[in-house]
Amino acid sequence: MIITSWNVNSIRVRIEHVISYLKKVKPDFLLLQEIKTEDHGFPYKSFLDIGYECKVHGQKSYNGVAIIHKNKILNHEVSLINDKSNQSRIMSIETEFNKDKYKIFCIYIPNGNPVDTVKFKYKLKWLKDFEKLIILENKKSNKIIIGGDFNIIPEDIDVYDPKAWENDALFKIEVRKIFRKIINEGFTDAFRLVNNKAEMYTFWDYQFRSFENNKGLRIDHFLISNNIAKAIKNVTIDKEFRELERPSDHAPIKLILN
Repeated sequence: MIITSWNVNSIRVRIEHVISYLKKVKPDFLLLQEIKTEDHGFPYKSFLDIGYECKVHGQKSYNGVAIIHKNKILNHEVSLINDKSNQSRIMSIETEFNKDKYKIFCIYIPNGNPVDTVKFKYKLKWLKDFEKLIILENKKSNKIIIGGDFNIIPEDIDVYDPKAWENDALFKIEVRKIFRKIINEGFTDAFRLVNNKAEMYTFWDYQFRSFENNKGLRIDHFLISNNIAKAIKNVTIDKEFRELERPSDHAPIKLILN
């Protein structure tokens, strides 16, 4: 089973890139973040034409998540976190693989900057609510996969200049502690399980020739429940899709399970 995740930074701008990616990689599931459109504006037909169906939790101009799938889905949910601001940042689906049920979450965690504003408080609350949700899910002994744009830099190895980012909302210790707590509750950072190299990033800013100079961040992740960690065949970053004309500032990340 192949599951990929990609913050596309507007699905309508990047639709040709996404279709090209699906044709090349042929994932069973593609988790999209920051689709930046309401449900009715999502390009469903473009995906149906190549054999994929879509579950969408959109929002006008901002945020929004979607799961593109060719495998059968048993059910899906969007009202998973009590978010009073009604931002579209999370959805889940259930599917079967090798006669086992899997629950897959697609998430787009708030950025949180600037840290001295309500945006950072919102990020912390969202993360704490998500942590509670995942702990409850894990107690059910489900096979769980969480993919998406976490807007969290876990460790120094995951950023080109740790000192420059130490006061950023993506790297603040309060945020990293919650990320670590989730892992300690029974999850594995799938990429780091198979790859310990430095300078492996999923995001490069559009400014300052960041991509050309590999001044990046690893903020897109797959966390998987420990009960399926042995099934990981590989996790890779499809960096070439950041090289395209008018690209997203994120590259897709790909999880392959035996």
